[in-house]
Parts: sequence; C-alpha cells; structure tokens
Amino acid sequence: MGYTISEVADRTGLTAHTLRFYDKEGLLPFVDRNKTGNRDFKESDFEWLAVITCLKKSGMPIKRIKQFIDWCMEGDPTLYQRLEVFETHKRAVIEKITELEKYMEKIDYKIWYYKTAINAGTEAVHSQQTCALAEDN
Repeated sequence: MGYTISEVADRTGLTAHTLRFYDKEGLLPFVDRNKTGNRDFKESDFEWLAVITCLKKSGMPIKRIKQFIDWCMEGDPTLYQRLEVFETHKRAVIEKITELEKYMEKIDYKIWYYKTAINAGTEAVHSQQTCALAEDN
C-alpha cells in the first residue's frame, strides 16, 4: 500500500502543491502511479524527498537538482557526477555560511549597540566611546 500526495505532504511538511510542482519539474521520476493515474508514493520515496528538500533548502536550483535526479536514475555510470554535485554544493553552502556569519557579527554588534544605548538612556554614549577610542590612538 502506497501513500497519497496528501499523506506525503503531512509526513514531510511539504505542501501538496510543492510535491506536484516537483513532479512537473521532473524531480520525482521514481514515484509510481496507481491504476487511476494518481501518484502512489512508496516508503523509499521519503528518502528521495529528504535529499531533494535538503538540496533545495540549502540553495540548489531546481534545474541542478533535476540533473542530479536524472543521474541517479541512470545508475552507477554517473557516480562521479553525483559526487561532484555534492562537493560543489558543499563549497557553496560553506560560502553561504561564512557570509551569514559575517552578517551575524553585524547583528550582534547592533544588539550590543542598542542595549548599551538603552542602558545609558542615549545613543550619545557610543559617540563618546568612539571619541575616547580615537584619543587613545
């Protein structure tokens, strides 16, 4: 017995609309159809969906995910290409994490800035600190 699209949506947190879109884009060639033509998901399809979700949420474009899925469907001759997809994507994710860490530094600074200003009752405390730092140099 398989799973309906709504059951898969409930279990994965993806919407039925997203699952239909993924199917339309060719990301779900592994999903069978029942006698009436409805999608009939198997237990093993959930791992596929987890990989697709991981790649999508970490910034991989749909076209690149489709290429990866196509290579998976081709089997062993494409192992090197699939490895390269993940190695390349890992580098992109690391770059994004580095970028986000820089943004986090700015956010942390602004949190400190506003807490200090609130505690002092004014933003002037920051301009005084800046002047004091300039005099020390």
